[in-house]
Amino acid sequence: MPREHRLRLILAFAAVYVIWGSTYLGIRLAIATIPPFLMAAARFVVAGSILFVWARARGARMPTRVEWRTAAVIGFLLLLGGNGGVVWAEQRVTSSLTALIVAAEPLWVVILDWIRPGGKRPTLAVSAGLVVGFAGVALLISPSRVAGEGGVDLVGAAVLTYACVSWAIGSIYSRHAPAPASPLMATGSNMLAGSAFFLVAALATGEFARLDVAAITMRSWLALAYLTVFGALIGFTAYLWLLKNTTLAKASTYAYVNPVIAVVLGWLIAGEPMTARTLVAAAIIIAGVVTISTVQYARSGARRLFTRGGAAGLPSSVPGKPENG
Repeated sequence: MPREHRLRLILAFAAVYVIWGSTYLGIRLAIATIPPFLMAAARFVVAGSILFVWARARGARMPTRVEWRTAAVIGFLLLLGGNGGVVWAEQRVTSSLTALIVAAEPLWVVILDWIRPGGKRPTLAVSAGLVVGFAGVALLISPSRVAGEGGVDLVGAAVLTYACVSWAIGSIYSRHAPAPASPLMATGSNMLAGSAFFLVAALATGEFARLDVAAITMRSWLALAYLTVFGALIGFTAYLWLLKNTTLAKASTYAYVNPVIAVVLGWLIAGEPMTARTLVAAAIIIAGVVTISTVQYARSGARRLFTRGGAAGLPSSVPGKPENG
């Protein structure tokens, strides 16, 4: 592997490992005084416009009609469905618990690859990873009378589960769908399409009527700026680049790091509880995800982890989780 390409891989992984772990807290701070869908629309329309103009200035061609359709699908699944579910749920669930629930997303991909037409049944080891991972999620969201500590809001947990599934499908789709050759143009068009969906969602949920610009605190403005520059521009671009330049299983490994960073930052900065239940559930969830990924690596060896997967084109490996930033 060329040294320059190796350096790009390291920087891209560092971005999704560290930045996305911190953006869970950034989202919570931003939506404290900014309606969630409008907040997401603002950051993605700004970031998408910057990338789109930058790509055009560097000579990238305009996306074709088919490529805009791809951008619309990705914008709906990854951004509105995945990221939108996260920003909405953080109104009801702490940033650290959100990160832990989302960390189980790779487990859902195994399920999707199994139930699709012509899908592949998971091995015994992968099945064990599924059982372990979902046991951790069950512990995390179980009622207080079962776990002995305060329970997680079930509506928020349900929305986060939907976000996981939507992000998984979008990640799989993005691997095979036609897209502009320029990564900047591809990412910019995805963000612009996603911001349009966010605006529709904001309108449908009455966020425009609730918006009070004068009431937005400096803390929320700074959080929005951080999410736009680091989470959207840097983090999302790095993730899409990794999807094209490494296996989906490898791109998913940041899911082991993000929850740890999110839990620690939520505890240090936002005063979110770091209970024994949270720590045990985190260990169980991550153990399940690591088990699945390890098995996938062992089965693939040095080969590429993707198969054609029939007409559906679904991968046999494990993708990332709903991009939080």
